[in-house]
Amino acid sequence: MDTKLITCSLLLISPFLFGKHALVRAQEDLTQYVNPFIGTSSQTNPGSVVGAGNIFPGAAMPFGVVKFGIDTTEFNWTNADANGGYTPDGYVTGLTMLHESGTGGGPTYGLIHQMPLSTLDGVNVMNNFTYMQNRTEVDKASVGYYKTVLANGVTAELSATNHSGIVQYTYSAGTERHILVDVSHYLPSSSEPNKGQFYANGYLERSENGTTYQGYGVHRGSFGDRPNTPIYFCADFDITPEEAQLWSSQYTDPFWPNNTMFRSPVFTNATSIRGGTPLYSYARRIGAVFTFPASTSVLKSRIGVSFRSAAAACEYKALEQPTWDLNTTIAAAKTAWNTEILSGVTTTDTSNLTRLEMLYSSLYKMHLMPSDRTGDNPNWETSEPSYDDFFTLWDTFRCLTSYVVLTAPDRAAAIVRSLIDIWRHERFMPDARAGNYNGRVQGGSNADNVLADAYVKGLSAPEYGINWTDGYAAMKTNAEQIPYDNWDVEDYSGSTKEGRGALQDWLDVGFITPNYGRSISRTVEYGLNDFSLSQVAKVLAPEDYNKYLNRSAGWQYMWQHDLSSLNFTGFLAPLYSDFSRVGGFDPLSCNGVCSWSGYTYEGLPWEYSWTIPYDMETLISFMGGPTTAEQRLDTMFLPNAGGGDVGSNNAAGSAIFNPGNEPSFATPFLYNYFSGRQWKSVNQTRAIVNQYYSNAVDGLPGNGDAGALESWLVWNLLGLYPVVTQPVYLLTSPWFSNLVISVGGNKTLTITASGLDEGIFVQNVTVNGVPWNKSWVSHDDLLAGDGGVIEFALGSNLTEWDTGDLPPSPGHQIVDVSN
Repeated sequence: MDTKLITCSLLLISPFLFGKHALVRAQEDLTQYVNPFIGTSSQTNPGSVVGAGNIFPGAAMPFGVVKFGIDTTEFNWTNADANGGYTPDGYVTGLTMLHESGTGGGPTYGLIHQMPLSTLDGVNVMNNFTYMQNRTEVDKASVGYYKTVLANGVTAELSATNHSGIVQYTYSAGTERHILVDVSHYLPSSSEPNKGQFYANGYLERSENGTTYQGYGVHRGSFGDRPNTPIYFCADFDITPEEAQLWSSQYTDPFWPNNTMFRSPVFTNATSIRGGTPLYSYARRIGAVFTFPASTSVLKSRIGVSFRSAAAACEYKALEQPTWDLNTTIAAAKTAWNTEILSGVTTTDTSNLTRLEMLYSSLYKMHLMPSDRTGDNPNWETSEPSYDDFFTLWDTFRCLTSYVVLTAPDRAAAIVRSLIDIWRHERFMPDARAGNYNGRVQGGSNADNVLADAYVKGLSAPEYGINWTDGYAAMKTNAEQIPYDNWDVEDYSGSTKEGRGALQDWLDVGFITPNYGRSISRTVEYGLNDFSLSQVAKVLAPEDYNKYLNRSAGWQYMWQHDLSSLNFTGFLAPLYSDFSRVGGFDPLSCNGVCSWSGYTYEGLPWEYSWTIPYDMETLISFMGGPTTAEQRLDTMFLPNAGGGDVGSNNAAGSAIFNPGNEPSFATPFLYNYFSGRQWKSVNQTRAIVNQYYSNAVDGLPGNGDAGALESWLVWNLLGLYPVVTQPVYLLTSPWFSNLVISVGGNKTLTITASGLDEGIFVQNVTVNGVPWNKSWVSHDDLLAGDGGVIEFALGSNLTEWDTGDLPPSPGHQIVDVSN
């Protein structure tokens, strides 16, 4: 057996990976505070996924490949998809092994299927509308466990390991006992049908007695337009079926079968079946029906998954599921989550259960993705870690990856090494990636930001094993190489697969013109990407430092100093290469929907005019100075001030500030860049959390985006906010009287807050024993000695304690341009 496979699969927890402090604090079961259903329902459409978080509530391990849960229908199908498999109002169509969490766009996965049936009467295996089941009880979920009770009398309980799952079916008396397997099953899409998934081909074989089966399914498409991708499975039952039949049928859409061309499925007693010739993309659908004795009351099945081979899937199953005991797998999952993730933040302040559930549920959902596929890379042999399901770095680079860098640097280093390894073999690092395929890019090449953030926060040290020569070369590829145009139907202007699709303009004129989609938001993001390069180049390639630092100021070309909106002047605005402007441009509009062909993506130009974190000094001066800029920042939060359409699952509230989307993440913290105004950051962030976040099923203001929204919430609860690509954290106000956070691999950061019962505003701060008058701290401050200590004194007074140096603007410069 492959030793790499063994190393990656064992459920034992390595102290090297997770730090000695995490192990010491792992005694308490913090999983009791995790509610997997937070974010599964909508704030604006109660009981629906329209506008919801699209959260996956099933069973999974930290960064696990397998995310085992139910797939359901979504009947409001013109507005939403079941991206995480689960919908609160849908019917169950099966249990599947692979999902993503919190994502928008066309769904990915919903693959490797089983469906328990109590009768075959009226069942057409080609059409899951004929066997889908309502739920007669509210589903139950906890860490490592999921339970659903179906109207056909079957109860399904399941758990998961890194590469496998176990399910226990309990049948009602007097019913038949069947398991349907549909190799062609997947999560369909209508909200973005051009990014839907499709079944292509498959193979299935069973043992003579039907207790085991294995094979693969080939699927393509989804949000990233992945090509045909085989995914292998290996399953067994603890009871021998009395009948096992394989079936095949014409190629159809399994969600909406074309009844005008209907042909009945063909059943066979053969032990293997193939959809078609191996490279065929429209093969016959295949599957199996296993029928168990009437004496069967409880049936168990174990399923392994691999992206390399069925043999590897069988090895994973055997290694990770050595028994038939569901509770053993559940306990192992709880141990892993407690040890690796949840115990990284502890508190003795347990007075508010809602806050505890918000904290630990968010920590849980932040670490479902990306998927750690180390040892199971099907595309090349490597000694590097392999991660997939980056969905997307555009969403996660601001808060989530910074959290991993601080609290789990070994894990962060493994993710960085994986990104670089993808570049070695595929020429570009991803902005989004699923099914081992790069795509899509929503704005800039944001892997650059992830690498720079890791580099400036100490992961440049040799012990982390990152080849920074290759890392910088990968970043330069994004900065200098124009990717081929994949002719995305939503944006024909340039590549949306990888790299910087509008790079030609950036190289030629220093900004992105309206000849490309998302010209404003791309200009802003390319600027941050090049600032990222400058921070790494400062040490590794000093000859490049000024080049990329200067390029990072390209946003200043687009700044229209005489453009007014809501009584403020000066905004980012579309600009052509001859420096002519778009007539009648309104910063409260995106030129239609704020999407692929708009001026900005998932945020208004008003909002993007605030997103220059590396040069707030210049930005504030362009806005008319601190007094006017502060008033303008206040306007961001006024009800009913918002304008353009930023998308059904990306908008919450009526202000310009959008709590459901990442471009707005930093906005309420920006008062820290104004002397004596840190209290306003506290005021706004508290109001946002209280209005839009909770421990209820509708506790997120939009798509969770693979944990991005949850990571924003966690930083709020800790009283910090990371300034990505800089070793800087803004101070706000903690929600707990004391917190101990594992940082740096073997240190602890202690945060205390006295006076929390008197008010939320900072009265004074001490950092590492030193009285503090700055609204920010450095990464080194958090890791000082055996770990930093931040002591907040809170109260009700709006104290202007922050009179020291403002947070840095390391990219500060003014471009000599007048427009």
